Amino acid sequence: MVGFSSVIVPLYALLSGVAAHGSLKAVEVNGKKYMAWQINADPYEKGPLVRYARRVLNEGPVKDFTGKGITCGDAGNQAAAGIIPVNAGDKVKLIWDQWGSSHSGPVMDYMAKCTGSDNCASFKGDSGPVWVKIDQAGYDTKLNPPWASDRLGRQNATWTTTIPKSLAPGDYLLRHEILGLHVAGKRMGAQFYPTCVQIKLTSSGTANPKGIALPGAYQPDDKGILVELWRVNQGQVQYTPPGGPVWNGV
Repeated sequence: MVGFSSVIVPLYALLSGVAAHGSLKAVEVNGKKYMAWQINADPYEKGPLVRYARRVLNEGPVKDFTGKGITCGDAGNQAAAGIIPVNAGDKVKLIWDQWGSSHSGPVMDYMAKCTGSDNCASFKGDSGPVWVKIDQAGYDTKLNPPWASDRLGRQNATWTTTIPKSLAPGDYLLRHEILGLHVAGKRMGAQFYPTCVQIKLTSSGTANPKGIALPGAYQPDDKGILVELWRVNQGQVQYTPPGGPVWNGV
């Protein structure tokens, strides 16, 4: 006969693991809040919805970080209806519904300029070196807590990034991402949580830099992806987030 506690413990562990996940809820710029895809409500709404971030399936990670889901998530990377007006140099606050501290890892932000006659309406950013890293934070023992995603959790599940002043004006995707390393010691175990926000950038800048390709830049054996979290926490290995350095134009 199976004991009661043997059923409850695995169930509790399962629920705890689910609760540790999260998704982007809203974006705040210059005091105004713009809604992202609401995973628990929007699929049941009738009629058009004005959202400013591309749809995500759920609060879990992408299924395959070497495939096209890594670009903007596994929900098909379809354009959102809205686009957020942003000035060069503005701070963009990214607000998650929740984030659990058991999913420690880096936080990264990229931008890709939407190309084509319809700007972001058909642009997916899933081919070519279009993603420019504008911000990243990994493991820093001078900060408390050292892991960036843990700090995000403590900051009411928020993260703030600054739009570079030197970028040329235009329509962009702002790709915000958390990488959970709690099971990254196993190949393909790293958990990526990307989401893409649509912004219209007003700027006097002229830079149109090249960056990395997503998919393509993240490989299963990269040192920033295949890593044992406990070894970083104990100071046995140095940690550098994947995707290369932050663009030198920031």
